Amino acid sequence: MFFDYAQEILHHAISKLGLQVQPEIELPRHPQHGDAATNVALQLARALGKPPRTIAEDIVAAMEYDRERIAAIEIAGPGFINMRFRPRYYADVLLRMLEQGERFGYSARYAGKRANVEYVSANPTGPLHPGHGRNIALGDSIARLLEAVGYTVTREYYFNNAGRQMYNLARSIYARYRQLLGDDYPFDEENGYRGSYIYDIARELIAEYGERLREETEENLAICRAKGEQWCFASIRRTLERLGVHHDVYFNEHSLYTDGHIERTVEQLRQRGLVYEKDGATWIATTKLGLDQDRVIIKSTGEPTYRLPDMAYHCIKLSRGDDLVVDVFGADHIATIQEVLAAVKALGYDTSRVKVVLHQMVTFMKDGAPYKLSKRSGEQYTLDDLIEELGADVVRYFFAMRAAETQLVFDLNLAREQSENNPVFYLQYAHARICSVFANAQQLGVCFDGIPDLRVLGHHPAECALIKALAQFPAIVERAAEQLAPYIVADYLHTVAEAFHTFYHECRILGAETNQLVHARMALAGVTRVVLRNGLHLLGVHAPERM
Repeated sequence: MFFDYAQEILHHAISKLGLQVQPEIELPRHPQHGDAATNVALQLARALGKPPRTIAEDIVAAMEYDRERIAAIEIAGPGFINMRFRPRYYADVLLRMLEQGERFGYSARYAGKRANVEYVSANPTGPLHPGHGRNIALGDSIARLLEAVGYTVTREYYFNNAGRQMYNLARSIYARYRQLLGDDYPFDEENGYRGSYIYDIARELIAEYGERLREETEENLAICRAKGEQWCFASIRRTLERLGVHHDVYFNEHSLYTDGHIERTVEQLRQRGLVYEKDGATWIATTKLGLDQDRVIIKSTGEPTYRLPDMAYHCIKLSRGDDLVVDVFGADHIATIQEVLAAVKALGYDTSRVKVVLHQMVTFMKDGAPYKLSKRSGEQYTLDDLIEELGADVVRYFFAMRAAETQLVFDLNLAREQSENNPVFYLQYAHARICSVFANAQQLGVCFDGIPDLRVLGHHPAECALIKALAQFPAIVERAAEQLAPYIVADYLHTVAEAFHTFYHECRILGAETNQLVHARMALAGVTRVVLRNGLHLLGVHAPERM
């Protein structure tokens, strides 16, 4: 948006010269080089066989522009073209932002397209632990970003309620149930779930069934399993609600078995010569698909490995016709997802629509050293405990503020700070400060009717810097959505808040020299408020009006 007029006159000049190139304009690294710069002459040098500076001179000579908007166009170094803008240019840019209103930054670029985002998908075997927070924050922010650029988004949770872990949950609950009844019943120390919540589930079983489950039968174990699954998933749902997260679809893994998807997937792979038997197990020949080794998909016990249901599930997801299918996984899935997608592609599905976001582990730090989250009681420290201690906004921001592929260092000391050093506090305070300006204006009887005369702006460097930063928001949202990278928004918002705080301290708003300047600066503050609010929303963070 900031470079639209500059792009227009540059394109016109290039077309007039009959040149074939798509020039890019960017902010110069140093303010003394102007407000916009392009290296298009350097791009053309080899093809035209001319010195870049000569090409730049031809382009500048062909550029026709409004002298009220652009003060100068200069050639620097080996052939860079730099432009310097007048205040009118900044006023025009701000006007365009104001005209877009409360949804400034959002677009309909991908309108009509559908996206499916699967995230969280934690096993229903216990409360969410702090490490789950990164998957949650990344997945939900990605879904919000995709919506912000026009996608119709379905948020999906893969309800992993099949396999060995559910059997272990049932056995754990049953053991505690019997022990609470006073029986000397063994607990599986190696595979069992030890948390106090297992006792809570067992107590609910006693309240509901009394001693009627005492006989160890498959039916009674099934009751324990169902109760545990129900209890654990209710706990997960409550935690997600605290973080402002919801899902539209809960896909039940167990249905892959009951509806025959597993068997059909194996048979289809077998028909393509990709399945064989060895050592009593069923293998998939992933070496035929370009991977380094074959893998077991059904153990000798008859139990499928986790790869097989994932293959069947991705076939289902891709058959729905979504334009984009996003999987948010921990980095430990890197090998598995390659095998799954290779098999799904071999079955004829377009896996180019699948984008996988793999996030690295989280290291919690306290007082400058790694810190293991725990309670004094020795009980498991949950994601709920972290939310209780820091608040949902801090938890969401800290888990989303770094690139997924990088190790996340979660600094607990910084997260607890109520100062500008805490990035969440810094952004929220900027928004609250703007709201207080508007509240004060209302008390003073400062009225706003329509869009003010913005031509009085652009004479102070802090005004220009803030307008320049705000104008980047639509491109930032688009880039973050396309790269599935919420951290891009987090980094950008810090730049905006910094520019606003500088503007606030250097440019009087309500006490400006003229009413025209008061109204224009209020308009600039209003756009800043929209950008901060919309940007924080994309990260799942509230924008408070007072702090």
